Parts: sequence; C-alpha cells; structure tokens
Amino acid sequence: MPELPEVETVRQQLKPLIIGKKIVDISIIYDKIIKISNDEFKKKLIHQTFRDISRYGKYLLFELDDYTLVSHLRMEGKYYLRQSINELTKHEHVVFHLSNDMYLTYHDFRKFGTMELVKKGDEFLLDSLKKLGPEVNDTQLIPDRIYPKIKKSSRPIKSLLLDQSIMTGLGNIYVDETLFLAKIHPEKKGHQLSFEEVECILKSAKQVIQKAIDLGGTTIRSYQSTLGVDGRFQNELNVHTLVGKACSVCQEEIIKIKVGGRGTYLCPNCQRKESL
Repeated sequence: MPELPEVETVRQQLKPLIIGKKIVDISIIYDKIIKISNDEFKKKLIHQTFRDISRYGKYLLFELDDYTLVSHLRMEGKYYLRQSINELTKHEHVVFHLSNDMYLTYHDFRKFGTMELVKKGDEFLLDSLKKLGPEVNDTQLIPDRIYPKIKKSSRPIKSLLLDQSIMTGLGNIYVDETLFLAKIHPEKKGHQLSFEEVECILKSAKQVIQKAIDLGGTTIRSYQSTLGVDGRFQNELNVHTLVGKACSVCQEEIIKIKVGGRGTYLCPNCQRKESL
C-alpha cells in the first residue's frame, strides 16, 4: 500500500511530466472511483491545464486552472503516462488525454482509489482532508501538538500512530520502523507514555519518513510508484516483514504480533514489553 513516501515519490515523478499540459478529453472506464457524476467530472476538467501537484498525507492534489483533483491511491493505485491508447491495460480506469497526445492514466488493480473534485482553494473543506491531523514530516510539528491526544488515550501507540486524525502520513510499515527506532513496544498504551517518549517517537517518525522519501519509498509485494519505479527503502527496514531475522542492533529474532488487527513487527529485546 502506498504511504506518504510513496505518494511523495509519485508526485515528484509526475510533476515535470504533466505540468502545463491541458486535458483535451477524459475516458472513464470504472466510474465508482470518481465521487461526482461522469458528466460533471468531464465538463469541469476538459480544457483545464495542470498547474501544480501537491500532497497532503497520502492524498495527491492535482491543481488545475479552476479546480483541484484530490486523489487517494488506497491499496494499489498508480498513475502512468502512456504514449498510445493501445498501451492501456484492463486495470486502467480513468484516462486523461493530454494536449501533447500523451495519456495520463489511473491504474488500480483493486479499484479502491478515489477521486474528488473541488474548486481550487477549497480542498480542506472536503471531509476526507479536513479530518486529517498535521503531516508527520511538517517541520512545524512539535510534540506539544500531539502529546495531549496520545496521553488521554488507552489505545496502543501502534493504533494511535495509524490514526490519521492525530498525525497524518504514517502507515503500517513506517509505524513499525518508527517504534523500533524509538525503542517503544507497539502495545504500550497512549496514557502510559511520557512526554519524552512521545518526543522520541516523533523524532524517529520524521527520520524514518525523510529517509524513505530520499530512497523513493518502499516496494513490498505489488506496489510500485509511477512509471514502475521501485523504491529502495525496503533495503533499509529494521523490523517490518523481517520475522525470524536477527535484529540489527541486538541479534534477537524479530517477531510478529497483532496490534489493533494489524500485523506488527518488532524486536522483543529492543522494544521490551516490561515497559508496558
């Protein structure tokens, strides 16, 4: 599943390819991805020009002349740039015909992705965006902003870090890696954490996310970013998916447990349960 670093990689790769290009036509093959009617979607977007691509959390924001297209990739969404309509596969569900005779296509094997359209400047009036907390890699995000929300909760810290309303951008992979760096057991409850521990968690999260962005994200199972580029952060993982392998710090075997219904990887020595 694409998380913040993967979505950021998609943004960086797409931006130089489509900025300044006009949409001259749109083909909608699977319309459940689009959250307004097909006719309204086409009427508003055809003849609009891509002006910028930004990102908030795991959402891509395609900024056009008058509108912003807000896209969530969900489990396996990807964007491709095709030279010919003949290159399309059966999993490409929305096709933007561009003014340079190229095709920007949205590919989604599971069809879980979404596209919302709003007037430019109204992006954060959308329920999907206004409920999100501050971005984990925001340089202005300090522990004071998230500590009160974490401290009042009896949920495990793993579940709290996955809660995008507290802080947005961390998914399963990066939460596991963050908690390993912070030496915090994922089952430790929010109200059991000290301010210093939350400070360490936030510092570790920022470190993990920045490194993943620098390396183009993580390629696990079927996920690749735009144009099929593989990320390299999977070569830097300390615990996630490494069950049975030796911890790089203490040589203890990495284990897998369930926390809040999510598969969770940790080192039982570095992240001692005695601290619960």
